[in-house]
Amino acid sequence: MKYAFTALLLAVVMGINVHAQTLQPPEPNTLPALMAGVRITGSLEFCGEPVSLEDPENRERMEKELLLTIWDRPQVALWIKRSPRYLPLIEKVLKENGLPDDLKYIAIVESALRPHAGSRKGAIGFWQFMDSTGRRYGLKIDSEKDERRNIFYSTQAAIAYFKDLYEEFGSWTLAAAAYNMGEQGLQSEILAQKTNIFYHLYLPLETQRYIFRILSAKLVLSHPQRFGFQYSPEDLYPPLRFERIKVECFQETPILIVAQAAGTHFKAIKDLNPEIRGHYLAAGSHSILIPEGASEKFHANFDRLIDQWVSEKQERVYVVKQGDNLSNIAERFNVPLPALIIWNRLENKKHIHPGDRLVIHAVEFDVDEVEKKE
Repeated sequence: MKYAFTALLLAVVMGINVHAQTLQPPEPNTLPALMAGVRITGSLEFCGEPVSLEDPENRERMEKELLLTIWDRPQVALWIKRSPRYLPLIEKVLKENGLPDDLKYIAIVESALRPHAGSRKGAIGFWQFMDSTGRRYGLKIDSEKDERRNIFYSTQAAIAYFKDLYEEFGSWTLAAAAYNMGEQGLQSEILAQKTNIFYHLYLPLETQRYIFRILSAKLVLSHPQRFGFQYSPEDLYPPLRFERIKVECFQETPILIVAQAAGTHFKAIKDLNPEIRGHYLAAGSHSILIPEGASEKFHANFDRLIDQWVSEKQERVYVVKQGDNLSNIAERFNVPLPALIIWNRLENKKHIHPGDRLVIHAVEFDVDEVEKKE
């Protein structure tokens, strides 16, 4: 067992394909010599703005980030695999807005194209928006939804932010730096150091590295074979396949009902709509993604399932009595306490009072029988 695990770990690190539980041998000579691999010839630019590699310091900074990038081969492999799923969506919106295509690499560096990526500072989502900046650019961020996790909404917000940053700084390189450290911080350093050339500015170390990390992602993803990443189309994750529907909820509605109406499971709806938090949709109108081909019968199924759920909900109500608490109610009906909290939307309010009405989806729900046992 130990040797099988070691072989699998080596396969992941070295970029070997694993198919049908059989480890395929690596292709010969797929890894370039380390020094030659980071030797950059010709011009290099970010969003059409040249990077002077004749400056020894710039070359050193670029080579450092490129070495660190290609050393983390599993991470780069995941970039490559996820790219067909998300990059075409980002590229399309950038093109529609007349913005440089290179900005897409910021999402890769920020989140590795993961909707739930988070930082220690509280940035979330594909583009790593902080709460305040996300809200400033129209993203809904509350206990019900966090649109920083939605590729469509967050990309539109990022584009609006990039436009404002470019208008303020007149350079895409400086706009990217401001995206990382904040526009006020960058503007202060420009005024203090009396230069607006990014490569001449002494900035926080993370921001000094930032542009070179983006450029490293650009180089590797533009020329993966050059850096030893050999793959075939079947190695890549497929693009998102979905249909968008409008759902009207007259009251808080379980996401499970949406999933059942679409003929799929809870996780599929959550994965397609990562901005939705918890287990319920709030009352109101919602734009929801469902699996491709599921829209034709969705609304008829949804209406039927809602009627059924409302009827069953009325039959499964327990009225809280004096001395009750959530733990003893859960024990009495033989259900998990977390499930009781989820069913009744008590995540932020665990206190109950006599007369409160709780929905309990016990397998055998009979209030009279429970009371007889007390």
